[in-house]
Amino acid sequence: MQIFGNQPANAPATAPAAGGHVKDSSDQSFMADVVEVSKQVPVLVDFWAPWCGPCRQLGPVIEKAVNAAGGKVKLVKINIDENPQVAGQLRIQSIPAVLAFVNGQPVDGFMGALPESQVNDFIKRVSGEIDEAALDEVLERAETALAQGDAGGAAQDFAAVLQADPKSARAIAGMARVYLSQGDQEDAREVLSQVPPGMESDPAIAGVRAAMELAAEGEDAGDPADARAALEAAGGKGAQLRFDLARALVGSGDLAGAADQLLASIAEDREWNDGAARHLLLRVFDAAGQGSELTKAGRKRLSSVLFS
Repeated sequence: MQIFGNQPANAPATAPAAGGHVKDSSDQSFMADVVEVSKQVPVLVDFWAPWCGPCRQLGPVIEKAVNAAGGKVKLVKINIDENPQVAGQLRIQSIPAVLAFVNGQPVDGFMGALPESQVNDFIKRVSGEIDEAALDEVLERAETALAQGDAGGAAQDFAAVLQADPKSARAIAGMARVYLSQGDQEDAREVLSQVPPGMESDPAIAGVRAAMELAAEGEDAGDPADARAALEAAGGKGAQLRFDLARALVGSGDLAGAADQLLASIAEDREWNDGAARHLLLRVFDAAGQGSELTKAGRKRLSSVLFS
């Protein structure tokens, strides 16, 4: 996406703001200072204004952190009062706002005056300076955030991992799940189309594909609220009604809710419709991922239902 195509690529560079890795820039020199430079090294862009107290608080902190990084990242500062064009194109609505550019595109960012430790962590993520243990920690945090409904936080962490390790199957699958959680199958498919050769059978990738297939099948299942109302009207009983509600929940992306209803359906009548609820439940487990808490807890509950 060429969002800066109207700006001259040969705009003159501006003078450093503080240290050799920090400089002030403008709408006119944004292409040269940020987009072009980011093809060689990550560039952080600090959108600020003189009247903004948190901006004055963040400024020295991020400048110190960038200079301490010793060239692993660059910092470009944009005064939005004097240079509103780029800020408008990037829909900057609150400052301070920091965006990280890599290969000419924004890949990560944050808003507000973060403490120095978090700014340093952000720089490490953007520059790829994260060891394997740290990556696992970020992935776990992202997966927890997604499970708790924080798609934005999850996306930021998954993107940070992909910046450091573009071949991370968990991160690729996680980004696809973020889109699925928002009902965006098109972008989820786009993410999965970038899976490196040989990784198609990875359990994390296979789980997302299973989730997409289930979601597509559940699109015609109707509104979960209507299915829930029908179940309540029947006194909360009925294997068919619970199965119908589970399909609707699958279609809306609520795998945990679907698993609950399917387990209840099996407990009520385990042989209903040739074990249809059990078959769908196993597919829900595949979609959630065999290592997920939903699957591990669900299998224990299923065993309890079947062998009690």
